[in-house]
Amino acid sequence: MSAKLGVGLLGYGLAGEFFHAPLIAAEARLELRAIATANPERAARAAALAPVASTDAILRDPAIGLVVVATPNDTHHALAAAALGAGKHVVVDKPLATNVAHADELIALAEREKRALVPFQNRRWDGDFTTVVGIVASGRLGRIVRYEAWWDRFRPALREGWKDRPGEGSGLHFDLGAHLLDQLLQLFGPPDDVVADLAAVREGSAIVDHAALHFRFAGGLRASVGTTLLGAEARPRFAVHGTNGSFVKFGIDPQEAQLRAGVRPGHADFGVEAAGGTGTAGVLTTADGTRIVVPTQRGAYVAFYAGVAAAALDGAPVPVDPRDSRDGLRLLALAEQSAREGRRLRVD
Repeated sequence: MSAKLGVGLLGYGLAGEFFHAPLIAAEARLELRAIATANPERAARAAALAPVASTDAILRDPAIGLVVVATPNDTHHALAAAALGAGKHVVVDKPLATNVAHADELIALAEREKRALVPFQNRRWDGDFTTVVGIVASGRLGRIVRYEAWWDRFRPALREGWKDRPGEGSGLHFDLGAHLLDQLLQLFGPPDDVVADLAAVREGSAIVDHAALHFRFAGGLRASVGTTLLGAEARPRFAVHGTNGSFVKFGIDPQEAQLRAGVRPGHADFGVEAAGGTGTAGVLTTADGTRIVVPTQRGAYVAFYAGVAAAALDGAPVPVDPRDSRDGLRLLALAEQSAREGRRLRVD
């Protein structure tokens, strides 16, 4: 087995503490060696896993070959650029940057430095999404004519923290939208055009907390994706309709809830959707009305850091191409322009 790759984690909020740290620990070829956070309470918790150090110290440490950027969105570009410039491989929590130009700069810098740059598009390994991928690829639905993906939450009260404050990269559009659009692109490739509705719907909100994006594709496919923070009764997480039938799935992959509850990769139930829990099995309805229950695949976030280790240590392809995230940012920006101008826009 190859030597372990030392990892430095920048940020110990939700993403750092509940996603990256436990998933790094689950990968045998990675070793978490330092964590940077300015929050005293978080630092106390982080110290139980690894020494707490400054960002500069992590970037200078020759024992650290991989830096994970899990900080607020508007810091991703600068920190990732600094880490690449220091000769480190880099994982960046989504979004890769807050605009396409910054994403292109990071991609060019990674190529120049010959280092892996990997956006954390972990929702590719959601069990509900991989189930949808399998059904679409199987051809059981025939020609796909309609795709919907909704990610609804009910959080009417504003929260402390950068996500609920206006600023570059804040708001639900960049938060959950980055995942919804990555999944859309993985399934169907780039659309032809987009029309979007983005709004602040909660009392006192100054950020986008409601988003509905509608796309048209060559061949007749129509797709709608969106999210809201005033969705007490959630819509189907996925609905896929084709010439031979439909597949509908409610509920969300359990891995985030499990990680936040302390359930770690390696546990027998990790990634397994429990009936009546965070979701329910999807139903495929055929053209003759037959309803078939489709078991949800097991979620596999651990595959992300296994792929990162292989890319950094073995020269394997990265598990997420940063160009994919750049393409998602293009759609995010076009959706913002569409909503602002009130018109449908072509996707070049």
